[in-house]
Amino acid sequence: MSVVLGLDVGTSGTKAIAMDASGRLLASALVEYPLHSPKPGWAEQDPADWKRACFEALAQLAGKIDTTRVKGLGLTGQMHGSVFLDADHNVLRPALLWCDQRTAAQCDAITETIGADRLIQMVSNPALTGFTAPKILWLRDNEPAHYEKVRKVLLPKDYIRYILTGEFATDVADASGTLLFDVKNRTWHRELMSLLGIDPDWMPPSFE
Repeated sequence: MSVVLGLDVGTSGTKAIAMDASGRLLASALVEYPLHSPKPGWAEQDPADWKRACFEALAQLAGKIDTTRVKGLGLTGQMHGSVFLDADHNVLRPALLWCDQRTAAQCDAITETIGADRLIQMVSNPALTGFTAPKILWLRDNEPAHYEKVRKVLLPKDYIRYILTGEFATDVADASGTLLFDVKNRTWHRELMSLLGIDPDWMPPSFE
């Protein structure tokens, strides 16, 4: 019988499971990692910790199942976190997480620039501190040397997708929480990105 794997890049650790085609749990693993708060209200993680935990969790599963029966791997994870990559696809700085609160000024600036009602019309969300767009603007405003090197912005699970497959991609559910996604038309909102000065090429292709 075929086996499918699930991998969840969570806030406190990466969880992995193996199930058979009937939904029976065959094996599971959990590898934890720290959350860093260098200043009050800040929340960061090192994507290298996710990578290590991913490989360790999958290795634990491999010791418990017949890997020749594995037919696929599903990915999920914490939303809103921002991983900044340079032109060589190296991580520029620790990822800003969903619970990071440092971007209040950037949220106010987005709302003032776009207008609260228009922002809802464009991306179906108000500007909140957890979202990706204000994190990008925070990097521009506070770490310009890093900002100038940005070539890709990924969510946590999509960084792991890149590590495992070498491909950039996301899904519409995660993309909808970036404040850069046209939820109604299910595509990146290029007009909004232009107004905010964000390069649309930084965002990965999105899929259902």
